Amino acid sequence: MSLETAHDLLNRSLGQLARKIPGATAIFHRQGLDFCCGGNKSLRRAAEEKNLDSDIIANALFSIASKGDVAATEDMPLPLLIDFILENFHQVHRAELPELVRLATKVERVHIDKPGCPHGLSDHLLHMAQELEMHMQKEEQILFPMIKRGTGSMVLGPISVMRHEHDDHDMALRELERLTNNMQPPLGACNTWRALYLGLQKLRNDLMEHIHLENNLLFIKQEEQFSKPQPNSTCCGTCS
Repeated sequence: MSLETAHDLLNRSLGQLARKIPGATAIFHRQGLDFCCGGNKSLRRAAEEKNLDSDIIANALFSIASKGDVAATEDMPLPLLIDFILENFHQVHRAELPELVRLATKVERVHIDKPGCPHGLSDHLLHMAQELEMHMQKEEQILFPMIKRGTGSMVLGPISVMRHEHDDHDMALRELERLTNNMQPPLGACNTWRALYLGLQKLRNDLMEHIHLENNLLFIKQEEQFSKPQPNSTCCGTCS
C-alpha cells in the first residue's frame, strides 16, 4: 500500500486496510471496529460512529504499514486462499465450538444464582455452531468448488447468499457480546468461567477474520472479475 502520511488512511475502507496492512485487524479488534461485515465503511466514518479519534487509529496503522510487510493472504491465488480459510478457520471452528458449548453449560449450571451469569449462553452458542456448520458446508460443497473450477459469473449467486449469512453471523456475535458483558468475566470468576470467556474472545476474533477474508478478499476478487466488460463481447445494437 503506497502511503505518504497517516491522513491518507482516513478515507480507506476498513476492509481494504485489514486486507493490506498486516496487524490492522488487531488494532480494529482493540477499538471495537467491525472490519468484516462493516468493511465497506471508511476509517473516518467507522471511528466517528464509535466516538473514536480516527487520527490516533490512522497513526497506529501508518506505523505498522510503514514497516513494508505484505499480508500473506493478499496475493494468494484463490485456490490457495480457500485452502488457507479451510485450515485456519473451518477446521478451527469445528474443533473449538463444542468445547465452548460444554464450558458455557457448566458455567450456567454451577453459577446460576451469581450476578453476571450468562443465562442463555450455551443455547446461543449451540445455535451459532449449527448455523456456522451449515454455512461452512455450503461453502465447502458448493461455493469453493465453483471458484476452484472457474465456473464464471454463476458464482455470484452463491456469493450473495454467503454475504447475507455473514451478516447473520455478525449479529450472532453482537448477541454473544451482550450475553457475556463483552466477554468480561466478573470479579472472582472461577477458572472455568475465565477460560470460557477467553475462548469466546478467540472465537469472535477468528470469526471476524474469517468473514473478512471472504467478504473483502475472496468474494471481492470474484465480483471484480465478473463485473469487468468482457473483451470479446459484441454490442447488440442498442448502445448507439
